[in-house]
Amino acid sequence: MKKIHFWLLLIFVSIGYTNSAQIKDEIPLHETFPLFSKQVGEKRIINVWTPPEYAQSKDSLAVLYMADGGIQEDFPHIANTIAELVKAKKIQPIILVGIENTVRRRDLTPFTEIEEDKKVAPIVGGSENFRKFIKDELIPHINKHYRTSKRKGIIGESLSGLFVMETFFTTPYLFDDYVAMDPSLWWNNHYLVRTAKESLSKFPETDKKLWFAGSSAKDIFKHTRELDGILKSLNPPHLKWKYSDEKKEKHNTIFRATKEKALIWTYSISNE
Repeated sequence: MKKIHFWLLLIFVSIGYTNSAQIKDEIPLHETFPLFSKQVGEKRIINVWTPPEYAQSKDSLAVLYMADGGIQEDFPHIANTIAELVKAKKIQPIILVGIENTVRRRDLTPFTEIEEDKKVAPIVGGSENFRKFIKDELIPHINKHYRTSKRKGIIGESLSGLFVMETFFTTPYLFDDYVAMDPSLWWNNHYLVRTAKESLSKFPETDKKLWFAGSSAKDIFKHTRELDGILKSLNPPHLKWKYSDEKKEKHNTIFRATKEKALIWTYSISNE
C-alpha cells in the first residue's frame, strides 16, 4: 500500500501543470524579466501580461499572481483566457503575473511529517520562503513598475493549488482573491483541512474571496468536499466563497475545464 500511495503522490504533483504545458497555446504579447530573490537564493523569471486597456488608459488594475507561470507552463493559456473574458466584458481588466518554476515541488509544498510525502522530491517544504519572495520582493517590484490597485489575487492548480490554500489559511491578509483547482490537500495528512476551523477562527476582518474546485481524484475530492462542509458550517462573515464539485473532470483536465467560471466568479464586472 505504501508503494501505491507513493506513486499516487508522484502522479498528482506532476500531472497538473505538465498536461497543460503539453497543449501548445499561442503565446500572448507580454513582458519578461529576471528578478533575483534573496528569499529563495536564486534568479526567477517573471512573465507579465497586461490587457489592451492598460496601455490606453491611466487606470490602476488588480493583479493576479500565479506559480506554474512560465511560458512553457500555464501562463499562456491563463493569459489568453483572461484576454478573451476581458474582451467579452465578462470580467474586469486585470494584470497577470506568472512565476516560472525552478524547483517546483520545493517551492509549492509546506512542511510535512509524512515520510511518503517527503519522497516526492529531494527537497520539499519551501513554500514559506517562496511566499516571502512573493510578498517581500515580487509584489513590491510589480507595484513599482506597473499601475496596480490594492487588489491582489493568486491562482493555482494541484501543488500550486495547495500553495494557494496554504497561503489562504496561514497568511490570508496577503491576497484578496484566492483561486485553487484540485489543491493537493492530502499533503501532510490533510493538515490544512484538519486545522481549518482553527485557522478560520483567526481570519482577518477584511473581505476575502475564495473559489476552489475538486475533480474526481479520490485523494483530493474527499478533502475539498470536507472543506466545503466546514465552510458551510462556519460561514465566515468576511469570506465570500464558492466550491465547484467537478465530478466529471480528472486531475489533468480540471484547470482548463474550470478556469473561465473561476475567473468570472472572481472578477466579474458586476463585482467591481
